[in-house]
Amino acid sequence: MSKVSPSPSDVAGNAVPDSDGALDLLPRYLALVWIVLTIYGSLYPLSGWQQNGADPFAFLEWAWPRYWTVFDLVTNLIIYMPTGFLLTLALRRLPGRWSGVILAVLLSGLLSLGMESLQTWLPSRFSSNLDLGSNTLGALLGALIAFRAGDMLWRWWRFLRARLIAARPHVDLGLTLLGLWLMTLLSPETLLFGVGDLRQTLNWLPTLSYRPETYHVTETAVVVCNLLAVGLFAAAMTRGRWLAYLAVPLFFGLAALVRCLSAAILAGPEQFLAWLTPGVREGFCVGAIILAFALLLPPLGRLVLAALCLLAGAMLVNLAPIDPYSLDALALWRQGHFLNFNGLTRWISCIWPFLALPYLILASRRV
Repeated sequence: MSKVSPSPSDVAGNAVPDSDGALDLLPRYLALVWIVLTIYGSLYPLSGWQQNGADPFAFLEWAWPRYWTVFDLVTNLIIYMPTGFLLTLALRRLPGRWSGVILAVLLSGLLSLGMESLQTWLPSRFSSNLDLGSNTLGALLGALIAFRAGDMLWRWWRFLRARLIAARPHVDLGLTLLGLWLMTLLSPETLLFGVGDLRQTLNWLPTLSYRPETYHVTETAVVVCNLLAVGLFAAAMTRGRWLAYLAVPLFFGLAALVRCLSAAILAGPEQFLAWLTPGVREGFCVGAIILAFALLLPPLGRLVLAALCLLAGAMLVNLAPIDPYSLDALALWRQGHFLNFNGLTRWISCIWPFLALPYLILASRRV
């Protein structure tokens, strides 16, 4: 395997060693996050548990399940493909050529077995040996892909990391958090970038009176604050200040694409730009101008400003008025197969600022 030596200094000029051991962290982080998300999605809504006296392993009988659809089988297979893929990459240093693949498939199968067993006590879920089989098959396919293409992907990752990614501690954790932020855009929220909304989780609504124009102003402010916070966060992951001026717009372009796809799936292809309201457009314009100047700040200043904007955005989104369109969108999103996915994306959207803030504090102490 060819080795590319990255620059010995990060954006702050501090020497940070790079090694294959450090490069192993990203698939480990991603595997852990994907497993946690799979557990949450499998056991959603995490309420209504009932002790019904049923055998949690009765579904393992060789009987064909009563309720199943091709959509469910394909979905289960696709969901567990990243599990096998990421676990194989995370376990690639084990001795033996096939050790990582075998252990990845075994762990994935045990994960699926545990989830199907626990679903016995959830009235809204249904345990199935067919689901277990499709989950394990998906993990096997993902593991085989990682086994065949892992070395090539690893060389590309080393190449890109050495030239594009900042050589700072815990950068893999930061990249993982940015990936989670992209998932929050799949949640059908009217307020773009409106992460940290805890009102539904805490069953609390502010008793404030709103004027009609309040929603427009709040929407613009939320977009500005979070565009600054996430933009500065993404810039901290890049190698060099001027590279950030290219990487950050590309990242937000990817975010816009994710949002368009979400709107098209939820409301129909003709509504793919329904999220681009006047408040969002103004927020993008104002936020982009401020961000262009904020990227000129020293590394510590950028991280501190990102943390402050993240806090401000979370406070604003919890005080924003509830728009009726959001309730209609959520009603559509909760129908059929989107039920569990809605719970997953909303959960990530709720907790993301409270995961990113400790990281920004940790990163600022290392600058």
